[in-house]
Amino acid sequence: MSGRVVHFEIPFDDADRAKGFYQEAFGWAIMGLPELQYNMVSSGPSDPQTGPTEPGFINGGMFERGINPVTSPVLVVDVPDVDEALQRIEKLGGQTVTPKVAVGDMGYSAYFKDTEGNLLGLWQSVQQA
Repeated sequence: MSGRVVHFEIPFDDADRAKGFYQEAFGWAIMGLPELQYNMVSSGPSDPQTGPTEPGFINGGMFERGINPVTSPVLVVDVPDVDEALQRIEKLGGQTVTPKVAVGDMGYSAYFKDTEGNLLGLWQSVQQA
């Protein structure tokens, strides 16, 4: 369903240190996707195709700080159309930080700032494209 927080992102300075911390602190499973310079994070039981298998949690990702505008943890919101969402956000006083970008064959992402200066992400699944 659109408008829900569906993902989180955490930047790191030291990949091994960050992965080790979250694996030990919370038992998160972290799988590297070197071709995307990204690490998928499972914060609970998950199916590789459909995501979380229990209600009440979301999965996320980790990446090296500096490869995109994210410098602190970010929430990602599901939308049916990233371009339309960015237009609506700008009309309401928000600001596009990174326009729509394809993420492999999975979907599209973008980053924006809300009216308070907070950085958030948008996600459009390829099924919605």
